[in-house]
Amino acid sequence: MNYSEQIKLELEQWKYRMERSPSLAGRISKGLQNRINRAIPEKVHNAITGTIKQMTRGFLFGAELTTPQPVNTGSLEEREIRVKERIKFYRNAATAEGAITGAGGILLGLADFPIWLGLKMKMLCEIAALYGRDVSMLRERIFILYIFELTFSSQVNRNKIFKVIANWREFESTIPDDINAFDWRQFQQEYRDYIDVAKLLQLIPGIGAAVGAMVNHRLTEKLGDTAMNAYRLRLIS
Repeated sequence: MNYSEQIKLELEQWKYRMERSPSLAGRISKGLQNRINRAIPEKVHNAITGTIKQMTRGFLFGAELTTPQPVNTGSLEEREIRVKERIKFYRNAATAEGAITGAGGILLGLADFPIWLGLKMKMLCEIAALYGRDVSMLRERIFILYIFELTFSSQVNRNKIFKVIANWREFESTIPDDINAFDWRQFQQEYRDYIDVAKLLQLIPGIGAAVGAMVNHRLTEKLGDTAMNAYRLRLIS
C-alpha cells in the first residue's frame, strides 16, 4: 500500500482507540478518582490548577519563541519522517531526564514534573510547525492543549476530547480570544490522575531511576503518536 493508504489505516485504528467505550475497570477507577478529588479542599484544587496553568502557559510561550516557522513544503511522508525524528529526540531526552531525576530521590524527583512538562510542550510545538501550523496563533496553542489532554486522560474524558479534535473546524470558531477560558481545572485533574501512580513509584529509592526512564519514554512516545494522528485528522478532514 502507498503512504496515503497506510496513514488512513493507522488513523482508523487510532480513532477506534479514542472512541471506544470505557472498560468496567476504567469506569471504577475514574469514579474512585472523582471521589478523591471531591474530598480535596477547593483551595488545594485552585492552587494546583493555578500552578499548572502558569507553568504550561510559560512553557508554551517559551516554546513558541524557539520553534521554527511553519513548514509548508514537502510531502506528508517527508514531513512525517522529520516528525518521527523529533519525537525520537524528545523521547530519548525525556528518558534520560526521568532516569536522572528518579535516581536522585524525592527532591530531584519533584524537579521531574516541570522539566518533563517543558520537554513535552516543546515537542508538540515543533510537531505543529512540521505540519504547517503556526503556534503563535492562540487557536493552535489551544489545539496543542487538547492533544495533551487527549493523551493524558481517562477513557471517559478521552471520548469527549476526541470529539473536539475530530470536529476542530467547527469548534475553533467558538474559541474566545483568551487562553484563560480554557478548562484548566479539568486539564490538571486528568493529567494528575493519569500519571500519579507512576510518578509516585519514581520517588522510591532503588527503582526510581528505572521507573522514571520507563514512564517518560513510554508516555512521551504516546504523546508524539497522539499528536501525529491529531494533525493527520485535520489534514484529511
